[in-house]
Amino acid sequence: MRSYRGMPPRTALLTRLVDTVRRPPIEEMTRADIVAARSGLIPAKPPWTWLTGSVSPRVAISSGSAQARDGHLIGLRIYRPEGAGTAGPVVMWFHGGGWVLGNVVNYDPICADLAEGTGAVVVSVDYRLAPDFVAPTAVHDCVDATEWVEQEGESQGWDGSRIGVTGDSAGGNLAAVVAQVLRDRGDSPIRVQGLIYPATDMTMSSPSITEHANGGILTRKGMEAFREHYCPPGTDLRDPLISPLFGQLDGLPPALVQTADLDPIRDDGIRYAAALAEAGVPTSATNFDGVPHGFVSIPGASRHGRTQREDMVDFLRRHLA
Repeated sequence: MRSYRGMPPRTALLTRLVDTVRRPPIEEMTRADIVAARSGLIPAKPPWTWLTGSVSPRVAISSGSAQARDGHLIGLRIYRPEGAGTAGPVVMWFHGGGWVLGNVVNYDPICADLAEGTGAVVVSVDYRLAPDFVAPTAVHDCVDATEWVEQEGESQGWDGSRIGVTGDSAGGNLAAVVAQVLRDRGDSPIRVQGLIYPATDMTMSSPSITEHANGGILTRKGMEAFREHYCPPGTDLRDPLISPLFGQLDGLPPALVQTADLDPIRDDGIRYAAALAEAGVPTSATNFDGVPHGFVSIPGASRHGRTQREDMVDFLRRHLA
């Protein structure tokens, strides 16, 4: 039985609605269910947009692609805000969904908001998903897409030397890993990282996983199923490409880590923020009370929805200036 205790009535009602609509849960899904769920699109009209937010008409959306190291073409969804110059920064977005679910289209409201608010071009990466492509394929796709954005700046009309990496949940994990990988290269273009309830410890050692094992949107059983799909038998769960918490953290760019208080992976984000700060990385952290995992995708469900977005926009804009 899922628990909605601690949520304000509106948040609890709408979270319960999301849980009801999103059936079956990941731990009960067949491969056919997973494929069908990935292609499901949230209607871009009321009443859905009352929950998810709408896409600003002042942001143009287009498609592109970047070549992965194995020759695969990685799909990109590109958001250009009105008035964006030819030397503006870029924000990479890596979507959530446990490395198994999710698609770039359903993140249109978030990515368009980030583009309009920061004035940066936002590039959302359609990285390959498990179980068809297990770790570290998603990481490689995200690194390769980011390096393509860096290298193609002049031809694409953006500044490839000023990049931010962002994402939610599994996407927050990927953003953190990309920042570490490019830091190790020695000449990273990453200026800032915005991590939204990131999964940073695949050993699942955070106390909040037990505390909120039956929470809204995400449960412990769901986390275990996502991990099983993403990490094949024999995977070192402490490998920094899988669990960025166990990576070398010094020399990383400034970070904003946002967590949800009723989220099983709340402490993954809190622990990562603390570890970044201890390593000397300028770090800001915010834990939003009364909200579950995934609340950023349904800003209409919580009084924190707009605050979270404004804080992220402000942080990215300041560090990409």
